[in-house]
Amino acid sequence: MRLLDGFAAAIGNTPLIRIRSLSEATGCEILGKAEFMNPGGSVKDRAALSILDAAERSGALRPGGTVVEGTAGNTGIALALLCHARGYRALIVMPDNQSPEKYQALEALGVELRAVKAVPYADPNHYQRVAGRLAAETPGAIWANQFDNVANRDGHYATTGPEIFRDTGGRIDAFVAATGTGGTLGGTARFLKEQKPSIRIVLADPQGSALLNWVQTGELKANGPGSITEGIGIGRVTANLAGTPIDAAVSIPDTEAVTTVYRLLHHDGLFLGSASGVNVAAAVRVARDLGPGHTVVTILCDGGARYQSRLHSRSWLAEKGLLEAADAGRRP
Repeated sequence: MRLLDGFAAAIGNTPLIRIRSLSEATGCEILGKAEFMNPGGSVKDRAALSILDAAERSGALRPGGTVVEGTAGNTGIALALLCHARGYRALIVMPDNQSPEKYQALEALGVELRAVKAVPYADPNHYQRVAGRLAAETPGAIWANQFDNVANRDGHYATTGPEIFRDTGGRIDAFVAATGTGGTLGGTARFLKEQKPSIRIVLADPQGSALLNWVQTGELKANGPGSITEGIGIGRVTANLAGTPIDAAVSIPDTEAVTTVYRLLHHDGLFLGSASGVNVAAAVRVARDLGPGHTVVTILCDGGARYQSRLHSRSWLAEKGLLEAADAGRRP
């Protein structure tokens, strides 16, 4: 019998899932790191754990303290669960344009939740800036600061990268991932490149993000209209992303991401969110570019249950003009 000592010990060591339909279609092995199988339901469990561990080691976070964070939802959920497990208070700030299921989850977890108007990062009332101020004003509090706290990427360097390299036996030709905080891509890419410099690191970018142009030209410039995706695609280079060894970037429109999400559901039984759709769609593009016989790994960020009223709602998809894209992913 394999026993794990508490919630934190169950984070990581998620399986690599062969995405059969797309592997057969491309002649490549397309593998998804099943981060939705973390105990908190997303890849953000890793970042939250690494940030708390670092704060405890440094002495910044003391028994009974408060953890404040600005989040699109998944990091807040992960922090809430870890704070309960370790005896801390969590104060979560979220923009008001995220899926209702994320707010409901945080309310059910019993943390203090503040929803703020969604505004550009330069605005002093941006959710990340609000979180920073609240942390400074709250006695015994730390600001998790997932975007610019490199403990985030350090966690992926120590766990996600080694797990992928181990589970592929080093037979990996490309790693593909979208970025929000930059932690997953920043940490994983660094480890993989150190082990095998020939591995191709590709940033998957949703429409409307500025990172595609940044990778290609060095200039941050938005690429088309905003995306329906949550938690990925930003207009600045975070501390976690800075210096990441990136070989290329691809832009995935919402139509392609949605079709991919529905194909994964109806052909492979994988019920996932929109960021996973962006990642897998980009992995398919990379596989076709490399040609048959290669292995491409990407991240399956979180499950579809957190997006049931949006991405997995036919009426919402119709409002966004994406119903046809969803139907294109269904079985004939």
